[in-house]
Amino acid sequence: MSSSEQQQEIGLYCAYGALMTMAFVPIYTGSIASLGGMKRPENAAKRKKTDSPLEDSEDEDEGITESLSSSDAWMFPVMGSIVLFSLYMLFRYLDTEILNYLITGYFSLMGCAAVAKTGFMVTKKVVPVNLLKSYVSKYRLTLSRQGKRLSHVSFTVVHFMLLGASVLLTAYYSMTKNWIASNIFGLSFSINAIQLLSLDSFKTGMILLSGLFFYDIFWVFGTEVMVSVAKNFDAPIKVIWPRDIIGYLLDTGKSEYGFTMLGLGDIVIPGIFVALCLRFDRHMSWEREPKGEFRSTKFTKPYFTACAFAYILGLATTMFVMHVFHAAQPALLYLSPACIISVLITAAVRGELKDLFAYTTEEEKEEEKDEKDEKDANKKSKKKETTEEIETKEHEQVVEETSETQATEDGDDEDEEEDYVAVDKTESPKGGKKKKGGKGGRKKK
Repeated sequence: MSSSEQQQEIGLYCAYGALMTMAFVPIYTGSIASLGGMKRPENAAKRKKTDSPLEDSEDEDEGITESLSSSDAWMFPVMGSIVLFSLYMLFRYLDTEILNYLITGYFSLMGCAAVAKTGFMVTKKVVPVNLLKSYVSKYRLTLSRQGKRLSHVSFTVVHFMLLGASVLLTAYYSMTKNWIASNIFGLSFSINAIQLLSLDSFKTGMILLSGLFFYDIFWVFGTEVMVSVAKNFDAPIKVIWPRDIIGYLLDTGKSEYGFTMLGLGDIVIPGIFVALCLRFDRHMSWEREPKGEFRSTKFTKPYFTACAFAYILGLATTMFVMHVFHAAQPALLYLSPACIISVLITAAVRGELKDLFAYTTEEEKEEEKDEKDEKDANKKSKKKETTEEIETKEHEQVVEETSETQATEDGDDEDEEEDYVAVDKTESPKGGKKKKGGKGGRKKK
């Protein structure tokens, strides 16, 4: 093997390592951030106030904005297929350059917000609180009506700095389509998606991964649609890396070096399942020992660790097969079974399969359902009581009417008997009494 070929081989291994790193970082970061969307248990103490101007205690329990249910999971591959094929047809019959301009404009706006939010998240974790407290002032804009506060927005100079930086990055990417800027957008999209999207249960997650398992196989192996769209779609929907990073850095001839790529779907879809595992770990840990700060990340993470390791192993398998056969591979073909099997094995070993399938992140909906059931039960109880009262009153009325009727009949019978006795006294000879039926009377001989 010549030195050039050896250099290319090393560069390709570097590319695989870079893709795996760029896939795992947003999954880990987004999973940790998703813990903030968990509903705080009733027996958990509220978080202590912090002196950091970047924190807003009133926004402590920000709920996850979007939750996928089982019905959504069933429809996801169908909707994804419709969108994918529609894009394929647009690229085939319309001007690709014009389409990419429109796509670039849309993703630039979305990417600007995503980069700013991700940068803010990193700043809160990296910059010391003492430094922020000394040099950063906090402002608040409040919207109220008739003395009642409707909403408020807190901001600092850091927010404006990050927003300005994201605008500059967006402009740079729009003009140059630089692959590094594209990767920054892609990583930001992935982190925000994993943080904000939620699976309501492991059943939903397994349905979603299973459906996309067949989706990926069909569109990659069965048709040219997936690969064609990925190559023509000039937008940050993937992370890329030069096949020969060494030659790329030493030589300015960019056209000579290809790129390896990994779609954001292969990061986000397994990523939200890994995040679900982390939230389940937090739930089980708190059930066993409800102590300390609920938002803390210091708890055992068996499911998260197993699923994250399985994801890395599945991604490594994808790249190995792609390297051996020199052909594009559907990553979810390996990632979906790896994630599902790792969680099931972990639950079986720990004897927690029942807890695994009973877990749901829709606590608020469950509470609303319980309240609704309780209200319905109360309504039924009141209705039953009302019905019983009506029946009791009707029964009493019937009894009263029956008593009155009986009393009237008894009175009539007594009158008839008195009349009869009077007649008997009148007709009886020598004042003798005559009993009813003529029995018991005396006869003269």
